[in-house]
Amino acid sequence: MRVTSQKALSVLSNAFVFKKPHHVQWLMTRKCNYRCKGCNVWLDQQENELSAKEIIRGLDILRSLGVIEIVLSGGNPLLREDIDEILDYTSRFFITTVYDNGSTAYKKVDILRNADFVAISLDSLDPKVHDYIKGVKGAWRQAMKSIETLHTNGVNVAVSPTISQLNIHEIPKITAYFTERGIPVWYCLYSYDSRDIEHSLFSIGRKKDEFQIKDKTDLVKLCDTLLEMRKHRKGILITTRTLKALREYFSSGKRSWKCAALRNFFVIDHRGKVSGCHLFDPICSIFELPQKWNSEKFKELRKTYAKCASCTYLCYIFYSLHGSITENLELTKDQLGNANWLLIQRKLSQKLYNSKS
Repeated sequence: MRVTSQKALSVLSNAFVFKKPHHVQWLMTRKCNYRCKGCNVWLDQQENELSAKEIIRGLDILRSLGVIEIVLSGGNPLLREDIDEILDYTSRFFITTVYDNGSTAYKKVDILRNADFVAISLDSLDPKVHDYIKGVKGAWRQAMKSIETLHTNGVNVAVSPTISQLNIHEIPKITAYFTERGIPVWYCLYSYDSRDIEHSLFSIGRKKDEFQIKDKTDLVKLCDTLLEMRKHRKGILITTRTLKALREYFSSGKRSWKCAALRNFFVIDHRGKVSGCHLFDPICSIFELPQKWNSEKFKELRKTYAKCASCTYLCYIFYSLHGSITENLELTKDQLGNANWLLIQRKLSQKLYNSKS
């Protein structure tokens, strides 16, 4: 984790400012070495991605817009040969999360020290189930190696299972297993791209019947279980508000949130194209964004996104629920216990790392 004065000042000054985007997901590559059954990325790998120099120029634009948090994902961003340069710059100014499928992080411990979080995708404690989902034999072993290596070397690592029919009944066990070991858990929820992917920014989700949750009451029960676990267990990073919103949606079909794409958050692809979310057409390049942000076109697009009910991607739900001044205050209150717990766990892992050095 890197905490600079510029970063601290930027986060504090922008967190409670009205009408600024706080979150960006930068899908900076389509390169991927896995064959996940619920994902499209590996079916359409492309080489035409921005250079590190261009990305850094884009990061400066995001700073000027007031962005607080950046998620570096893909594909697998750690497959980029210039990821060290990109991460070094990103972590100076933004709260930075790096996603890895577990295959690469253990090889890049030193550069990942700059990240605020490294999220490792792990979908089951059963190697056979996890390897089946990832489409690669040995994927579970690699993911566990990355988690253990980062944790014992003092790097902030989190486990990120994607909830689906294949593991929904195992999620509480996964949660308990890692939080008991001082490793936090953040969840994804299986979804797929229901819009015409030929006209979307970036295709990610792939429809697979075996992944779709068959009984919605199972998801409701899981939300209840995680809400109860949060009362006496630290390290469960999903917020109470998000869990309650999911519970209401799967029990009644009511969406208690409006999508805040292009308001609270937006997405950038590997070519630098921007959209509110990956399901919609690109609307400009990152380099045009300062001139477009307050335009009438963007105001109309925000209204369109707010009416959209096309997905249940958990990151979009979370960013829609948390982004205004009031919501950021609520988020801070919700996560205070986890923040203290994470600080203690980091000190313990650093102590272990120093004793081995």
